[in-house]
Amino acid sequence: MAYMEQTLATTDSLGVRALAAASEFFASAAKRYARYSLYRHTLNELSTLSDREASDLGLHRSGFRHLAWQTACEKVAL
Repeated sequence: MAYMEQTLATTDSLGVRALAAASEFFASAAKRYARYSLYRHTLNELSTLSDREASDLGLHRSGFRHLAWQTACEKVAL
């Protein structure tokens, strides 16, 4: 009987660990989606700038993707 009780306790902790792992996976996926969404939004906003406006801000089109990714990583931390 002691073996059966120990097996049930182990099964419960395995289920709890599985739920915790699934929860962590989905939370991480949600954060990755939020970061990518912010990246795309920022990149789209930067892309609307004319070359003159970007130059006035001290930016060049070749750095837009890096700037958008850097901003998204700072705003949405994993």
